[in-house]
Amino acid sequence: MNSPLIKILAISGSLRNRSSNSLLMRSMVEMAPRNANVTIYDELGLLPHFNPDLDGNDVPLEVNRWRNHLREADGVFICTPEYAKGVPGTLKNALDWVVSSGEFYNKPVAIVSASPHPSGGEIAHASLLGTLSMMNAIVAEDCSLKVPLITMKLSPDGSIIDEQTKFEAQKLMDSLIRVSSK
Repeated sequence: MNSPLIKILAISGSLRNRSSNSLLMRSMVEMAPRNANVTIYDELGLLPHFNPDLDGNDVPLEVNRWRNHLREADGVFICTPEYAKGVPGTLKNALDWVVSSGEFYNKPVAIVSASPHPSGGEIAHASLLGTLSMMNAIVAEDCSLKVPLITMKLSPDGSIIDEQTKFEAQKLMDSLIRVSSK
């Protein structure tokens, strides 16, 4: 008997298509097992600026689509850079749109921050963990990873060339699939 497909929504916190984080996210998506169906959400830049006055019965269409993607997912994978010692504004904006609607409530989430700096984006990572925690998302112990010096760990086509990073990325994806299947 085949087990049902586990639906994962993957999100890059960067709008740049060839950003290190977008490339890393795509490489990690390829690591997902066959029982996982991973959809890449690439519409962060289409979401309007969060405004509580618009967050009622008639939210903008883009916000409805964002929320529906989250509702349909069994788990969420976020890979983000650190901009000016924080989470990129577009990612934070997307999260602001779902604070009151609750799509992250008890949702398994894996987060990766990757940076060309030795810190691995630790401030953005901590900030994102705090935001997700406030929204009652479930970030399991093996579902959190900081990748320092990312530009040295990816090939020009975006493949992970550092064995330790590849090992940790696979471990994270396996853990996300495991906690999302419960």
